[in-house]
Amino acid sequence: MICLRKLGLSFALLIACCITAAHAEKADQDKPVILEAEKVSVNDVQQVYELDGQVLLTKGSILITGEKGNIKVDPEGYEYVDVQGNPESTASFRQRREGPANEFMQGRGQTVIYNAKTELLTLTGDASLKRLHNMQMLDQLRGWKIDYDDVQQSYKVSPPANAKAEDLPLARAILSPRRKATLEK
Repeated sequence: MICLRKLGLSFALLIACCITAAHAEKADQDKPVILEAEKVSVNDVQQVYELDGQVLLTKGSILITGEKGNIKVDPEGYEYVDVQGNPESTASFRQRREGPANEFMQGRGQTVIYNAKTELLTLTGDASLKRLHNMQMLDQLRGWKIDYDDVQQSYKVSPPANAKAEDLPLARAILSPRRKATLEK
């Protein structure tokens, strides 16, 4: 457990984990995006999709839920997804990882932002992120904002930009020993 409460405004926790060579499932890139919500607004010219009410986005093994969201598709076909929760429930993200069977990244926060081109996931607002293998937690992070870079295989936990040293949120990481995690796969 890592407790970082009094490191000042420039506080940032960067954990570059030596995770085994497992990345986001590459087959997801070629899958269609399936959108479900109480209300969906589509602008095909600008490639912008707005979702409202019980949002469910599925693309291959990627599953994103929330209360409101929007998706922008760039000219190359990559999606930029921004989904928000509401006061009663958070937004969530889940994706199967390439490589070992039954390994997932799963996260929650008030906001879930996913950039399919850079494979960068950002969770904000009482955020948590877990790496699971056979539904057992290998790694877990908690904090105000979590960035997960699947390409670089790194996590970053940071406080709000306007946080004061005395009211910084607690950042916490639980990391499984790499040797043990690797042997159990």
